Amino acid sequence: MSPKKNTAKDFTIGHMAAASGCNVQTVRYYEQIGILPAADRTAGNQRLYDQNHVDRARFVRRSRELGFSLDQIRQLLKLSDDPDQPCDEVDAIVLAHLDAVDEKIARLKQFRKELSRMASDCAGGKVSQCRIISALATTQPNKRA
Repeated sequence: MSPKKNTAKDFTIGHMAAASGCNVQTVRYYEQIGILPAADRTAGNQRLYDQNHVDRARFVRRSRELGFSLDQIRQLLKLSDDPDQPCDEVDAIVLAHLDAVDEKIARLKQFRKELSRMASDCAGGKVSQCRIISALATTQPNKRA
């Protein structure tokens, strides 16, 4: 990108990070992996972002908060860049993610049940006789999906 003058609508990386709710390292990372388009540069090689960068970074941050992977976010951003197309693909991505969230909730409920059972089995006393430690040491790990 060619150097440009700083204007009132431009954000330095620090201001862009603050406006988007991301930290500076995250902004650099998203730019490096192509989630954010490359920033313009000043004559002094300082990055300059515009409101579109801020909006896109907010989209990514919110999507990450909801548990979407970077690949899913990349797909969603690509789809959002073509707003006149039907949203079937967006729906499919969200529904697949919802299924994954439901599976995770089911696993967490099982974990909670198991931890609750372990805690109720605890008779107090010394660690050498602790049923929780014993259960953790002898339980076979679950296969991950």
